[in-house]
Amino acid sequence: MMKLSVCITTFNSEDFIEDCLKSVKFADEIIVVDHESSDRTVAIAKKYTRQIFSQKNDPDKIDLQKNYGFRKASGDWILSIDADERVTPELESEIKSLLAIDDKSTVGYRMPRKNIIFGKWIEHSLWWPDLQLRLFRKGKGEYGINNVHKDLNLDGTCSQLQSPLLHENYQSISQYLQKMDVYTRIEAKAIYSANKKLSPGDAIRLPLQDFLKTFFLQNGYKDGLHGLVLSSLQAFYAFLVFTKVWELQGFKQENSEDFLQMVHNEWIRAQKEVSYWFVTSFLQKTTNPIRKVKLSIQRKIQGS
Repeated sequence: MMKLSVCITTFNSEDFIEDCLKSVKFADEIIVVDHESSDRTVAIAKKYTRQIFSQKNDPDKIDLQKNYGFRKASGDWILSIDADERVTPELESEIKSLLAIDDKSTVGYRMPRKNIIFGKWIEHSLWWPDLQLRLFRKGKGEYGINNVHKDLNLDGTCSQLQSPLLHENYQSISQYLQKMDVYTRIEAKAIYSANKKLSPGDAIRLPLQDFLKTFFLQNGYKDGLHGLVLSSLQAFYAFLVFTKVWELQGFKQENSEDFLQMVHNEWIRAQKEVSYWFVTSFLQKTTNPIRKVKLSIQRKIQGS
């Protein structure tokens, strides 16, 4: 059977690192790369492995620093997870079966991830199945420069597992906003460095697009209030990216005499789009043939 190394990155993870470590005890090797934790994270990790390494905490290189742990691994395969993630018993069984077979035609595997956010499994929008490329042959995968929660670069063919990785994601709004501040700063820098052009109307258009995509197109509304809040936070994420790009541009002024008219036009367009998606969602849900006809007509009028 092929050997498995599990690489875990940590930072002040004392509240959940132990459950993560317990879930990967089946591995041949556990490697922990700690980013200068000031709590009991390292002390807890020492109960499960001697392979503990320290790196400077750098939020702008969250994923890139994982490559350090990959280089320390001695197994044939590497499973990369974060301290707030757990390998489920079903996923453990599936991984063991793969290691026994050792299909040389595949060098990496994606797996679905169950995100628990604000105490609930979020089953729609971008949070499920949230496929993650985390299992790969040593030497066949690494993260690129300044990647933040992006897929690692894989040299070869990728397949998909069926069993989920469990992610004890955001437990509070404050935690969500703190991470959002980091991620939006990095994304804004990338947009600014690429000289991508943003117009003033994007301050309305981009957040709206993200809300419509997550709440309607990806069925976020089916998660109830959780779905509404998360879709709204996603819209705020897009707004923050826009404002941080604007900040990097030196808070460039908009002196157009038609500025108020432009904002008005964007809001009118936004209102039409929101109404269109509400009608579309109601149309998909209803089984009443008469209501279906009425909604179809209404949608056609709004889409014209």
